[in-house]
Amino acid sequence: MTLGLQNAGFQFSDVFEIDSHTCETLKTNHISNGGILHGNVHKEDVSKLSWNEYKNSVRLLAGGAPCQPFSLAGRHLADKDDRNMFPEVLRAVRSLRPQAVMLENVQGLARPSFRPYLEYILRQLKWPSVAPKAGEEWQLHNERIVQHHEASCEGFEYFVNWALLEAAGYGIAQNRRRLFIIATKAGNKEKFNFPLVSHKKEALIRTQSNGEYWKKHCISAPNSGLNLTSTSNLDEFAKIKAWKTVRDAIADLPAPATCKTKSDTNHWLIPGARIYRGHSGSRLDWPAKTIKAGVHGVPGGENIVLLDDGTHRYFTLRETARLQGFPDDFVFCGARLHITRQIGNAVPVGLAEAVGRVLYKHIEKISY
Repeated sequence: MTLGLQNAGFQFSDVFEIDSHTCETLKTNHISNGGILHGNVHKEDVSKLSWNEYKNSVRLLAGGAPCQPFSLAGRHLADKDDRNMFPEVLRAVRSLRPQAVMLENVQGLARPSFRPYLEYILRQLKWPSVAPKAGEEWQLHNERIVQHHEASCEGFEYFVNWALLEAAGYGIAQNRRRLFIIATKAGNKEKFNFPLVSHKKEALIRTQSNGEYWKKHCISAPNSGLNLTSTSNLDEFAKIKAWKTVRDAIADLPAPATCKTKSDTNHWLIPGARIYRGHSGSRLDWPAKTIKAGVHGVPGGENIVLLDDGTHRYFTLRETARLQGFPDDFVFCGARLHITRQIGNAVPVGLAEAVGRVLYKHIEKISY
């Protein structure tokens, strides 16, 4: 998210992260070390942080609260999960009163069982001045916000919009749906609208069905395995960008090193990949499945690529970084477990940039 928003025009002054390996990665890629990231890196537990020294004219507060409480693969505890950091996100909003807020989380937050809590988050963003009382249950706080809104003669403090975005629709070589929330100060009468998708599945099917895709990669079209004629009227997608595929993203990388010690770019073969029913790996000529943050918990499918010769292997860490949109000179620090978490938990760079470009133009209209 930091890199994508930086590409969109934002220049961060401060970046907060509690994980030591992630902090090492951020510092390694900082401009002071010849990298590309701006902003002072703070190894901090934000739940213990006072925001008083950061109050001066904050344009953007951006972040991703831990997704595990709302993940389809998690314990589904939502607000009862001690990893739920949304209360800290809202505490920061109340203290900093930024011009805009950008939040990202898993799509599970929008499913019916969690939808009341999502609505509660959105209401808090609309009325941050209505703070929770000490020990107050969120349901009671939610009722007070509703009552405040009904009794108020004034409009919202922030305009809030949210959407489920598919990363492949914004030029990322990965099928990854994520929930984005944008809040902007209501002083700007124009409400924020999410960017339209720039890449479409039908356009990819078109280029594969007419041979353009295979010619570009100098390979023969497969005899079977891809349904290239399932969409009618494909000519209408001639001027639309196609979804990017795994092959588009990684074909120009050199052969992976045989072991970690022989690569300084996170590009080495990882042994032990296996596939099984329901976990069949990612095809080269389609966007990848969602890159996951786990190692032992996802032994089959999610972080595996199916090769042209019928074999399969784990994606290298550099390949997963490419599938998340990171440039090759962005180096990740730590063991495989730590790097996999960093890459798998990241917001795709191009997706953050696409949303960020619209948001940057939007808040340029807001006067301090």
